[in-house]
Amino acid sequence: MTLIKSISGIRGTIGGQPGEGLTPLDIVKFSAAFGSWAVKQSGKKKIIIGRDARISGEMVSGLVVNTLIGLGIDVIDLGLSTTPTVEMAVPAEDAAGGIILTASHNPIQWNALKLLNSKGEFISGDDGAEVLKIAESNDYKFAEVLSLGKLKTDDSYIDKHIDIILKLPLVDVGVVKERKFSVVVDAVNSTGGIAVPRLLKAMGVKVTELYCEPTGHFPHNPEPLPENLNHISSEMEKGKFDLGIVVDPDVDRLALIQEDGTPFGEEYTLVAVADYILSNNKGNTVSNMSSSMALRVVTEKHECTYTSSAVGEVNVVEEMKRTNAVIGGEGNGGIIYPELHYGRDALVGIALFLTHLAKFGKSCSRLRASYPNFHISKNKIELTPEVDVDKILVEIQKQYASKKISTIDGVKIEFDQEWVHLRKSNTEPIIRIYSESESEATAEHLAKKIISDIKEIITAKA
Repeated sequence: MTLIKSISGIRGTIGGQPGEGLTPLDIVKFSAAFGSWAVKQSGKKKIIIGRDARISGEMVSGLVVNTLIGLGIDVIDLGLSTTPTVEMAVPAEDAAGGIILTASHNPIQWNALKLLNSKGEFISGDDGAEVLKIAESNDYKFAEVLSLGKLKTDDSYIDKHIDIILKLPLVDVGVVKERKFSVVVDAVNSTGGIAVPRLLKAMGVKVTELYCEPTGHFPHNPEPLPENLNHISSEMEKGKFDLGIVVDPDVDRLALIQEDGTPFGEEYTLVAVADYILSNNKGNTVSNMSSSMALRVVTEKHECTYTSSAVGEVNVVEEMKRTNAVIGGEGNGGIIYPELHYGRDALVGIALFLTHLAKFGKSCSRLRASYPNFHISKNKIELTPEVDVDKILVEIQKQYASKKISTIDGVKIEFDQEWVHLRKSNTEPIIRIYSESESEATAEHLAKKIISDIKEIITAKA
């Protein structure tokens, strides 16, 4: 069993001993800690919750709701919802914060409490540390009987979310309807199966639903990576479709499939949407340090400025605010469009991409071919617990001191047309190594070279 307590929330596998898995006792403790923190921070006694369709979701939801009520907090339960929908509901309801019950792309045995502040954005590192401190010290107090909170259910927010998206100035429903797109949707039997077809039908798109029943029984690994998308690729080969759309269980990541059944590329979801935004609204862009440099190339093509942030949505959002970016996100298919809200949102990504594709006037594969082609290689090296990972990263910096190096998040080394990014795991003795080049072979070679360097450093110190 696994339980991971981090600044962004609590995540774990269902069952086991308290403190070792995500058990009812752990859920209650962290719900009480967050609820107490949120009320203290905002002075408000209202929290929004929503969940994906995981089998454990109803059980986790019941525990969270009643813990918050026990603290004297009113709860608005959106029921089956999406992460971006809950994010939008928090400020709309003037709430103290929100809790999203989802383990995102993790397999069926996982669940999590994702924590939002009163702006509907993920809590900061400092705030997360405070919540963890409250949880570990049991520094919370439950309400007496006449001061218990109240529960209200509201399943209208997915429709509200969609309505707001359709009214965005750069979402052109008319031009999308004219194209008469035919689209296949794979929602891994979670809440994307509720939201995505509803959005597409409102835009005049013919929808073929694949795994859109929100049963929580994932038909394949729910992370929207190419190796997990064989089902939809096969489906697209059966008929004439313009596009395939894949979302993860909580609908904050968006992967696209071209009309020939091949992936558009998870890194290129953000690139394409940014290209469309910048064509209409010049401004800065942001992605994290492990995302493709294709975004920088496209941004500079529009004579705008690109910056990178540390990995993690909260870091991307912070950098977007600092630079007043008009579009940003992460290379895993996460679109953050501040015109709507500061959170990864597959629904707004779909609406903007379809508008872009409709105005482009050609096929999805032709649109993809219009962008620079880069390849990212993702690797890791597993180390023994006694190895000092920080010292290894310092040694790597010394070896490549003649290159441009960033230490904002691990170590990123930039070459002429390539880069390598090394990040240590916070939970395991692992260094993750991402590399990118115009050539797949070169990207792989760079990663292998860094792995070889690390092994030599370890040997020399032995």
